[in-house]
Amino acid sequence: MGCIYRRGKNYSIKYYRNGKPYVESTHTDKLEVAKRLLKKREGEISEGKIPGICFDKVKFDELAEDFLADYRINQKKSLDRAGLSLEHLKEIFGGMKMPELTTTRIQKYIEKRIDEGAKNATINRELSALKRILNLGKRQTPPKVDRVPYIPMLKENNTRKGFFEHADFIALRDALPEYLKGFVSFAYKTGWRKSEIINLKWEQADLHNGIVRLEVGDTKNDEARTVYLDKELREVFAFQREIMRKNLKVTPYIFPNWQGTDKISDFRTAWNSACERVKIGNRLFHDLRRTAVRNMVRSGVPERVVMAISGHKTRSVFDRYNIVSDGDLRLAIEKQEAYLKTQNSYKTVTFGNFRTIEDSRRLEGTASACL
Repeated sequence: MGCIYRRGKNYSIKYYRNGKPYVESTHTDKLEVAKRLLKKREGEISEGKIPGICFDKVKFDELAEDFLADYRINQKKSLDRAGLSLEHLKEIFGGMKMPELTTTRIQKYIEKRIDEGAKNATINRELSALKRILNLGKRQTPPKVDRVPYIPMLKENNTRKGFFEHADFIALRDALPEYLKGFVSFAYKTGWRKSEIINLKWEQADLHNGIVRLEVGDTKNDEARTVYLDKELREVFAFQREIMRKNLKVTPYIFPNWQGTDKISDFRTAWNSACERVKIGNRLFHDLRRTAVRNMVRSGVPERVVMAISGHKTRSVFDRYNIVSDGDLRLAIEKQEAYLKTQNSYKTVTFGNFRTIEDSRRLEGTASACL
């Protein structure tokens, strides 16, 4: 099937697959090494595999471009984030041939990013992009990657768990500029993402029926979503409509910027200043999303309905937003105690000669005195 010949100092091998000749340098002047490489290539062909020389020519940069093209073709909203991950990956893997990309090199990349101060969640997003790059290369016809190395993932322990108690939210809302009050009130009640609320237009609102709707493509998970406005949010929308009518610079956005000319952009300065004035610490706008989920669940709304309103597609992510506080744990015990008292068959158990906490404390005091 093949032959070995010498070209200059080093040996080269020649073999055939489907009638097509392949010529490959062995990069060695040792005949035994050349024989082993030829045997390896012939073995790959006999098993129906593509010769390794085809994969040796593929570089990381080529697969990275295919990766970005896939994002553009499928119109993925995280294209910018994918591009940022690629910038870091190219610092190590740029120009590298695919057979050289091993688990050892990936581990060195992880160490480098940790030394640079990147958080585990950030590194995991970059590693997920790397895994996607390699899997896309492997699935192509003909494939550009023959095997995907093991990619270790890091444990994430920086998941945010902040939420607002109602009094804190009221204080923050009142401290914000006028143009942001309705904006944060809608987020507090619905749990919608910041970008979803910022891009809301009047054509998506039916004030007569009190409905606001996100169409397919407007949401992160590409699923349509509808929310009904309660009395307070109806007043918010009526107020926003009145502002639009009085404003000579008409904008299609329900929540315009402070100038009333376009949608809200960056409001971090106003947000941080308000948080500082009301002394509630460093809060995130995303905490409103967690708070809305928590409040709806606590008020008795079925979790399936809460997920439909907030736009959580998977149960695992929803559970991260369904925050449990110390007050919730205390309330659970009080509810359990009240429930048990309603059961006719339930009786208080007597331990020794005391039945209450006060009795047990007196007993402990007596024991301490004896000691």
